[in-house]
Amino acid sequence: MARPIRIAPSVLPVDFANLGEGCQALEKAGVDLIHWDVMDGVFVPNLTFGPDIIGSVRSLVNLEFEAHLMVVEPDNLIERYIDAGCSTVLVHAEACDHLHRTLGHIAELGATPGVALNPHTPVDVIRHVRDLLGVVLVMTVNPGFGGQAYIPLEEKILEVAGLLKGYDCIVEVDGGIGPETVAGVVTAGASQLVSGSALFRDPEGLQHAVSDLRTRAAAAQP
Repeated sequence: MARPIRIAPSVLPVDFANLGEGCQALEKAGVDLIHWDVMDGVFVPNLTFGPDIIGSVRSLVNLEFEAHLMVVEPDNLIERYIDAGCSTVLVHAEACDHLHRTLGHIAELGATPGVALNPHTPVDVIRHVRDLLGVVLVMTVNPGFGGQAYIPLEEKILEVAGLLKGYDCIVEVDGGIGPETVAGVVTAGASQLVSGSALFRDPEGLQHAVSDLRTRAAAAQP
């Protein structure tokens, strides 16, 4: 049975001066959770959301928060993002010296552990931690900036989905996801969709953008 499609908007396109209102608008538009792109200016060439910023928005919406830690030494920050209200924490396999230990630590703190894979990162890095994972995020752009063009990695998504067969784990995609690209990633096995720029540039508004993406995704599910 196919997993339900879940829309997880990135808030990078939101006016940071009105971050709370932006998250409320996304909730009203019918999204399923908020995806926080946490960047440290070291692992990726950008700087975004600290835990205090995320925590300041937590009480304003009733959505799940997912922290995508694009940072070096994520173990030093995990607890703070969970304390800020993030119920899922994604770390990059490339940033973890001891991935198994890091995922176990996230679970011990009461959050869902996830791994993000850069476009060049081989799928096999998750083979021996599959039992710890709740989410695997396949990056279809190189991390660090919003608004990038989609890299066609349907074959990789299909490989991830195959490796996770029999495990209770969501396949998520992030990067260039919009009306033109959503069918390919969903057909390959993704059910959780991170979308930023495509949602916010829809001339008919956020609610239409979310509904349209969900409809296209559902139609593409195997």
